[in-house]
Amino acid sequence: MLGEFELIGRLRERIAAAGADGSPNVVLGSGDDAAITCPPGVTATSVDAVVDGVHFRRSTFPPRAIGRKALAAALSDLAALGATPGEIYVQAGLPGDIGEADVDGLADGMAEIAREAGAAIVGGDVVSAPVLFLAVTVVGHAEAVGSLVTRAGATPGDMVIGTGRLGGAAAGLWLLEEERLADAVDPSVAEELRKRQLAPAPRIAAGLALARAGASAMIDISDGVAADALHLARASGVRIELDIGAAMIAPGVKAVAAATGREEIALAGGGEDYELLACVPAERADAALSAVRETTSDPAICGRVERGEGVVLRGPSGREASIEGFDQIRS
Repeated sequence: MLGEFELIGRLRERIAAAGADGSPNVVLGSGDDAAITCPPGVTATSVDAVVDGVHFRRSTFPPRAIGRKALAAALSDLAALGATPGEIYVQAGLPGDIGEADVDGLADGMAEIAREAGAAIVGGDVVSAPVLFLAVTVVGHAEAVGSLVTRAGATPGDMVIGTGRLGGAAAGLWLLEEERLADAVDPSVAEELRKRQLAPAPRIAAGLALARAGASAMIDISDGVAADALHLARASGVRIELDIGAAMIAPGVKAVAAATGREEIALAGGGEDYELLACVPAERADAALSAVRETTSDPAICGRVERGEGVVLRGPSGREASIEGFDQIRS
């Protein structure tokens, strides 16, 4: 494997070649002891990480997909605030068996999604590690504090909007890791499910649209719809009732669920879909739906905010379901 400085240089060259290192906010980017930025307005900062054996397995995830997933997870947090992505910092922990082609793949995946998001990778670090990990810090921007949407503003009477269908990532993971499921789903549908794991896309444009449409509270669906709705309900001091019907579940999820002996609502609540869950005043819900449809497919009203506490989740059967979602420590 290349030495530290050669690795950093290789990563920097590929990111620059992809056009993912430039931003009008950046005065001095990667290559010095620290980046220097001069952003307008207010900033929002989020930190996330992906670790081999916890968030992916190198046996099923190519390096490009690992790089993409790491940035998608972090950028999804900015999407949930309605922030515009700006600068990205990446710390890479590389085990001894990582080769030059692997480094190129990681860099290409990160650069690809940074470019799509309109963000710039402007710094980071490389260290030796027993397993591969990528720790990502993302910085987003807004004109004013009031432009950003937190988890704490939902009020009784708000409608809950989901930006897209759920369960694709959980079903895709099953398809990646279990060869016996190859015939469970039509090949074209299976490919789309795998893409939810290998090529996730944070809903940045949808988050901006919802913020402008007057969303009162918002969160990204990374740990599962039930778990993330509970975070939102607790922050806002309300009760959230969700109805995740068949129209809210990705094509192919039902077939994968049947092949694995699970209910489709369990896969729909499995997390890593990186859709958004937004609470919107009832009188603004139709306008918010129209705004989201301009950015992504299949948004829908999937619940309502009530007085009380906790989350009530109903699946396609209409029965109440109890699903926990993904826990970073226990899983």
